[in-house]
Amino acid sequence: MHVLQCSLLLLLTLFQATACSGSYIIGGREVKKPKPWMVSVQVGSYHVCGGTLIQQQWVLTAAHCKFVPKSKPTTVLVGAHSLTKDKNVERVKILSFHIPETYSNKTKVDDIMLLKLQNKVQLRKNKVEVKTIPKSSTDVPAGTKCEVRGWGTTQVEQPKYSDTLQEVEVTVVDRELCNCFYNRNPVITNDMLCAGNKQGKKDACWGDSGGPLECKKSIVGLVSGGNSCGNPNKPGVYTLLSKKHISWINKTLKEQSNSTEV
Repeated sequence: MHVLQCSLLLLLTLFQATACSGSYIIGGREVKKPKPWMVSVQVGSYHVCGGTLIQQQWVLTAAHCKFVPKSKPTTVLVGAHSLTKDKNVERVKILSFHIPETYSNKTKVDDIMLLKLQNKVQLRKNKVEVKTIPKSSTDVPAGTKCEVRGWGTTQVEQPKYSDTLQEVEVTVVDRELCNCFYNRNPVITNDMLCAGNKQGKKDACWGDSGGPLECKKSIVGLVSGGNSCGNPNKPGVYTLLSKKHISWINKTLKEQSNSTEV
């Protein structure tokens, strides 16, 4: 039954994609309005992932971004639009990494991480600001238009991280259809979602991991992964800020605020 259902869904999707007058847009566009909660997670001075400043001393990103070599320090760069040209940016060391015990790099389950910064960052209007997470979770219906941002590569053929913050619009994909696309490897659970573009060429890519997915100006998830970039039959996979994940975030923040860690 599952195989037949998938076959019908994939056939319908293929028809819709070929029927559209697709314009193939590679990557997105440079962000014009400030996104002062965006941070670059870096190893040494090399960008590896995106993240969101959710409190003055806390950054939300993806668990798989913790692959850092011990020979070089992991830091976050806040207040940047250009990673190399902006002045008055702040580089902050990471005090501790917090990852759910249930996280699996293989299945992408609970691909979420909190970074506690060594110091609280100084907030500056339109330069460094906090983006609060939702108090409660609501699922995102298929067809919803959302934005994803990051400094990841803009070309699949020649992977090279972007110096300036980029953004692209993506559309949320039905979970069952996404499970068909991936043949349930990984299984897209209710704590995950997929988003992409029927014509492809519009997607998050390498270096965008951990960055926020925003729908109607609210953070609903973060970049987890996918299969290559911009493939219409392999939409991007995101960690959803589900009830489970919001609860874990709040619990971790509360536990740390009660600890003696400075």
